[in-house]
Amino acid sequence: MTDQLSADDWINQGLKALARSGFTALKAEPLAKAMGVSRGSFYWHFADLGAFHVGVLKRWREIAAEQIIADVEADRDGEPLRALLQRTFGARLQLERAVRNWAAFDPAAQAAVRAIDRRRLDYIEALLAKQRLGAKAEPRAQILYWTFLGFALSDGALPANRMQMVLEELLQMASR
Repeated sequence: MTDQLSADDWINQGLKALARSGFTALKAEPLAKAMGVSRGSFYWHFADLGAFHVGVLKRWREIAAEQIIADVEADRDGEPLRALLQRTFGARLQLERAVRNWAAFDPAAQAAVRAIDRRRLDYIEALLAKQRLGAKAEPRAQILYWTFLGFALSDGALPANRMQMVLEELLQMASR
């Protein structure tokens, strides 16, 4: 690791530690040790652990919602709902599980989870509304999101062909 670490380097290391070991790993000393630096570097970038946690949760929102939405919106050739389902159900979801576990113990993490749930749900509903589903868009968005959450919090391992069949069925159910 270089001598000049940025706040982003610390946040990225925090996300890796969070996904691998849970929220209790989000401490200056073990992160510094993993990065091969002193924890003084941590406190150069963050006033305290709480400020670091805010940064970690902000980055999680960026990668777990905003970047996915931006990628789906940038793909003008495909079907947005299909792209969203393939992207989210095809992702590694250890970080999702870790943040949701953290939220059970921490009010800031809980608020971040509520905010991302709302953002994701609103986006799914908007995609369904574009399909002219009318009043059906809202409940179907909720069902799709609950399906994703159930998948994210489960083992989630399915063979690729079976996963594709499940996603096709979800698309048909949501679009009728």
